[in-house]
Amino acid sequence: MRRPNSRRKPPLRPEADAGPLEVRKSALDLLARREHSEQELSRKLSVRNFAPELIESTLAGLVDEGLLDNARFAESFVHSRYQRGQGPHKIRAGLRERGIEDELATACLEDGELRWSELAQQVREKRFGSGQPANYKERTRQMRFLRQRGFSSEQINEAFKGYD
Repeated sequence: MRRPNSRRKPPLRPEADAGPLEVRKSALDLLARREHSEQELSRKLSVRNFAPELIESTLAGLVDEGLLDNARFAESFVHSRYQRGQGPHKIRAGLRERGIEDELATACLEDGELRWSELAQQVREKRFGSGQPANYKERTRQMRFLRQRGFSSEQINEAFKGYD
């Protein structure tokens, strides 16, 4: 027969009963790791079963305090994906998934410091080497790879300009 455990912890309080301070703490914990969009943070807090009205008021407060900013998130997202070698079409799709408006996405993607054609060429050379594609089939394969990475036809053609 088993003895009752007198040291047993009381059951955890469900998140739905949590107050505004717990919601804020969870939101700040998530924001401390990396930038989030409002939609993304709302979704993550919803998964934790916080009350929707508490989530909404907490997010509004964080926006007012400047701790949550879609523009800052979008810039950070574009920069990190650019560093990974992703093209503008794929990055725009990622921003759209995270609730960023098209106007803001366009503004971030048209940053003068981002050289999409040069990036396409660097990504191609990193994957396939700096040599010219051996034949049409190989060139098509490389172009398909760049298309999947999110580059436009114009950027892909620029990446192959020296090989025509």
